[in-house]
Amino acid sequence: MIDITSMNVSDIIKDSNLIYEGKAKRIYKTNHENVILSHFKDDLTAFNAQKKGSEERKGELNCKISSQIFAILEQKGIKTHFLGILDSVNMVCKRVNIIPIEVVVRNIATGSLTKRLGIKEGIVIKDSPLGSPLVEFYYKDDALEDPIINDSHCLLMNLANPSEIAQLKSLALSVNEVLQSYFDKANLNLIDFKLEFGRDFSGEVLLADEISPDSCRLWDKESNKKMDKDIFRQNLGNVTSAYKEVLERISNI
Repeated sequence: MIDITSMNVSDIIKDSNLIYEGKAKRIYKTNHENVILSHFKDDLTAFNAQKKGSEERKGELNCKISSQIFAILEQKGIKTHFLGILDSVNMVCKRVNIIPIEVVVRNIATGSLTKRLGIKEGIVIKDSPLGSPLVEFYYKDDALEDPIINDSHCLLMNLANPSEIAQLKSLALSVNEVLQSYFDKANLNLIDFKLEFGRDFSGEVLLADEISPDSCRLWDKESNKKMDKDIFRQNLGNVTSAYKEVLERISNI
């Protein structure tokens, strides 16, 4: 078991330790071979980084929200990369090789789904002939603008084997079941969300990355007010005030 309390942030966050920098986080190696530090940035991006911005404390709020959600999922038996937090913007995680598949779960039709297929916004997907939430795969590649893919594409490109593909779908639906109930208690509707998974050193598939208003659509149950990154996408106001409210709500559950 890793004692994260012995880790020193200033010793870790150095250019020489930087493994990867994405849109919302920087990933640093630590003194432990199979442990990384995930540093949450204040940057905001949308439309495949065509729109960019930044808001103070956004990274802190996402780190705290993600930490609470990962802890809840672990309690429910869903294995994640989460080990703990060092401070308000730095999360300690198991090192994984990210599977380049973004798994999207949709409970209510909106966003790209309605645009691509002409489906009426607001339809509850489990009440449709599908009979369950919709799970979609997207190829994680910025240069290709993360195209939607199916099981056969995953096999063709050797992104995952058949067992892993089934596991990704099953885990995504399990996460959805937990989070729908969790956010419901905070008077929030979980509209849809994106997940990423990775393989640890033993090959086990773990939930990774983050779960926050950056990666979830959350609407207030009474007003349908948007409490997620759509605020930035659609120029609806201040992101951090909404994220702060989400954190306060889930902290009071």
